Amino acid sequence: MAALGLTLAGCGGGIHAQGKTQQDTGPDQITVVPELDLNRFKPENPERFTIAQAAGRLAAAQLEVTGVVNPDVARQVPVVSLVSGRVVQVHARLGDAVRKGQLLFQVRSSDIAGAFSDYRKAVVNEELARVQLDRARLLFDNGTIAKSVLEVAENAEQTAKVDLDTTAEHLHLLGSDLTRPTGVVDILSPADGVITDQQITNSSGVQALTAPNPFTISDLSRVWVLCDVYENDLPQVRVGEYAEIRVNAYPDQVLRGRIGNISPVLDPNLRTAKVRLEVGNPGMLRLGMFVTATFQATSKERRTVVPAAAVLHLQDRDWVYRPLGNGEFQRLEVRAGETFGDNQQEILSGLKPGDEVVANALVLQNTVGQ
Repeated sequence: MAALGLTLAGCGGGIHAQGKTQQDTGPDQITVVPELDLNRFKPENPERFTIAQAAGRLAAAQLEVTGVVNPDVARQVPVVSLVSGRVVQVHARLGDAVRKGQLLFQVRSSDIAGAFSDYRKAVVNEELARVQLDRARLLFDNGTIAKSVLEVAENAEQTAKVDLDTTAEHLHLLGSDLTRPTGVVDILSPADGVITDQQITNSSGVQALTAPNPFTISDLSRVWVLCDVYENDLPQVRVGEYAEIRVNAYPDQVLRGRIGNISPVLDPNLRTAKVRLEVGNPGMLRLGMFVTATFQATSKERRTVVPAAAVLHLQDRDWVYRPLGNGEFQRLEVRAGETFGDNQQEILSGLKPGDEVVANALVLQNTVGQ
C-alpha cells in the first residue's frame, strides 16, 4: 500500500509539472484599463490648474426667438399679361435676376389681331373723313354749301382722329408695335429684381389680367424676417426697436432689423404673434432661411459669467470643469450665451455666481485625454 501511494504521488507530481509547463507557453494575459469617469476624476498634480470663480453681471434682458426670411411685399411686382393667348417662348426662369425692360416671355394672341383690325379701319376712316372735310371747305369757300354742312364734316374728321388715336393707344398698351403688325406680344419686366414665382411654361395658356400671374419679381435688397413671439413675451418687443439677427449658415455675421409691425392677431394654437423685422439684405439672405432674432429688453437682469477659456465646446455642447476638492474634478454641461468684450463668457444655465471652475478647460481636457 505504501508503494502504491508513492507511485500515485509521483504520477501526480509529474502531471502537475507538465500542466505548469503548458501554462508558461500559453498566450500573454491582456490588461484592461478602466474608462475614465468624467463625473469624478483626479488628474496628476491638480494644483497646477488655475481655478476661477463665476461672477455676476447686470445686463439687459434678452429674448431669443426664431424667424423665417420672407420677401417685402411692398417690393414685389407682379408680371401680368394684357392679352390672352398661348405662350410661345419663355426667356426667363424662376430664380433669375432680371432688369427692367428685359424680355420675359412671348404670347401669341388673337387679341392683337382684333386690335390691328380696329386700328386699320380707324386709319381708313380718318383718311376718308379728312378728304371729305377738304372738299367741304372748298365748296363752302365757293358758297356752294351751307356752314352747317362744313361743321358736320369737321366733326366727322375729329371723331375719326379720336378713333385712330384710341386704337393706336390700345395696340401700344397691349405691347405691339404699330410699324410691325404681328400676333406675338413681348412681355417685358416692369422692374429690377429676382423672379420669385413662375406660373407658366412654354405652350401654356395665359388669361389677360387674371390670376395667377405668370411671374412675380421681388426686390431682395430689403427683406422681412417674420418671428413667432409668445404672448407672455410680447411686452419685451416694441415697434421701432431693433433686434440682432443671426443666420445659421453665416454664424459670424450679425444683422440688425427694425421691428416694423407686431401682429394684432395671435395664433390660436401656438399662442404666438408674428413680429415683422425689416432688414437690409447684404446679399446672403435667401427667402425661406431660418434665423435667430435677439430682442433687447429695457429691464436688466443678473447674469453668470466666467472666463471664456473656461468653457469647452465639444460635440455641439458646452462644458466646464468644476473642482470637487481633494484634487478631484467633474465635467459639467452648461448652456453658454454671448461672449463679452473682456473675454467673459455668459452662462445661461448650469452655473450660478460664486461657483468655481477651471480657468482653462482646454488644458485640463488635454491632460485627461493623454
